Amino acid sequence: MSHSLLSAQNLTKEHGHGGGLVHAVNGVDLDVCAGESVAIVGPSGCGKSSLLYLLGGLDRPTTGTVHLGAKRVDRLSETRLARLRRNEIGFVFQTFELIEELTAVENIEMPALLARVSPRAARSRAHELLEEVGLTDRAGHLPSELSGGQRQRVAIARAIINEPKLILADEPTGSLDSAAKTEVLRLFESLRLAGLTLVIVTHDSRIAATADRLISMRDGRFADDTSLPNQAKRTLGEITGLGFDS
Repeated sequence: MSHSLLSAQNLTKEHGHGGGLVHAVNGVDLDVCAGESVAIVGPSGCGKSSLLYLLGGLDRPTTGTVHLGAKRVDRLSETRLARLRRNEIGFVFQTFELIEELTAVENIEMPALLARVSPRAARSRAHELLEEVGLTDRAGHLPSELSGGQRQRVAIARAIINEPKLILADEPTGSLDSAAKTEVLRLFESLRLAGLTLVIVTHDSRIAATADRLISMRDGRFADDTSLPNQAKRTLGEITGLGFDS
């Protein structure tokens, strides 16, 4: 591990008001080192996804601060925040969030084009990533013509095309069948082994078993934050097929 890449202090997110006030995130402190993989687990409604959205600048906190490196994310203008998300953070969602009118290769290259990479270079890199995720023969297919696992692999390729500092994933295997989950898990393990910084909200014990840290949330707070020693972690090859609940 190296220096801190992502940090949050006294982070809160409130919804409603008066007697109906809900603390989706309630006073969270978090520090993630560059190259670290963190799995966040907990029951539905405990604030996991809300926290992830705050960390990635997809939502603004009620109170508290978020830093990505030297940048204070929660104070950025919408324009600078959009640039930060596009260039420095890769997002992977349970619902894929692909553009239905674009082909697989067009979906992957879109963030690079928005970052003003030349069309030729963006298309070339998108094809390289399609090969890396095993979907070379699906380059011209629309999302509706792909399986759930294939769509998620396209989404992962899209997330990393601009070589972000941080990958944030919200239940990346949540809507997939068992075979597709294994495909996506292998990709996340390869990202972890390549040294990318990962923060993954998940109910999938197989993802949690490969993380450097396991954080459990309850009622908007961290109930436990445990660093996993190397001997306690398992590689995907060791855990695939062992019957973990998802």
